[in-house]
Amino acid sequence: MPFSKITGLGHYVPENVVSNNQLSNLMDTTDEWITERTGIKERRFFTEGKDTVSNMAARAAKVALERAGKKTEDVDAIIFATLSPDYYFPGAGVLMQRELGISKIPCFDVRSQCAGFLYALSIADQYIKSGMYKTILVAGSEIQSNMLEMSDRGRTMSVIFGDGAGACVVEAHEEKGKGILSTHLHSDGTHAEELLLKLPSSSMFQRGLVDGIKESGEILPYMNGKLVFQYAVKYFMEAINEALEFNNYTQSDVDLLIPHQANARITEYVRKEMNMPPEKVISNIHKYGNTTAASIPIAFTEAWEEGKVKDGDLIALAAFGSGFVWGSVLIRW
Repeated sequence: MPFSKITGLGHYVPENVVSNNQLSNLMDTTDEWITERTGIKERRFFTEGKDTVSNMAARAAKVALERAGKKTEDVDAIIFATLSPDYYFPGAGVLMQRELGISKIPCFDVRSQCAGFLYALSIADQYIKSGMYKTILVAGSEIQSNMLEMSDRGRTMSVIFGDGAGACVVEAHEEKGKGILSTHLHSDGTHAEELLLKLPSSSMFQRGLVDGIKESGEILPYMNGKLVFQYAVKYFMEAINEALEFNNYTQSDVDLLIPHQANARITEYVRKEMNMPPEKVISNIHKYGNTTAASIPIAFTEAWEEGKVKDGDLIALAAFGSGFVWGSVLIRW
């Protein structure tokens, strides 16, 4: 049976940097308030006419392919994680495929929000282990800034999220004990409405008519912050420990933890629970905010670029998001 490993990483973020101070001119907030509660100092917002969810992913993928020493014609499949596709349909995967000039390979989207990249990576891992494909592009990309309301009403969400994309090349290899060791995915829809974007909805008689719903606020994303935090810290730890136990490792064996960049307080909580020094836990939320499905591949790429990812390292990825969905991936680099 072949095994799978990540052979190339890439990311792309829009050039438009939006600071906390800029947001304080649009709503009743301050840099101090945002930093204290989220750890975010700035984020990137897309430029209309330049950035799209699919072309940002394609830019990240081109970097990943180059670093993997692969060409577009080597790619057997594309798995695309996003909650903000360019169109309601078709999915963003085929648009990314078109951007890359690839034809006829399978492309599909994964809608698992903040855990989307891990879900996509798990699918790629299974396809490669089955022998069906040898080289797969996995991408996570989001444009969220245009679904936020820059106002006092929308400030609890609008200060958190940003735009960006990350991608990786996953390839088949024969060396046992290296690459992706295991993936672990979970979900529970009990609290689905505690973190959601409700409208427009397919359950509406005429979903395209927004008259009357803008004022209600249901066209804006909603989050029950306290409840989400409560479950996030619980499931982050459960997912990480599950991966470690499955592979007969302990927390002290982890060389690098790359969590979904949801909130600096969540990352810090997990770091302390695992008794890990700050330098072993990747956090870049201060630069980009929460980029949802793109956050782990962006953070992973930056960690690799900065020389923090070393041969032989045991790397844990973990995420929690709307659904609720959560999971982990354990990698021996």
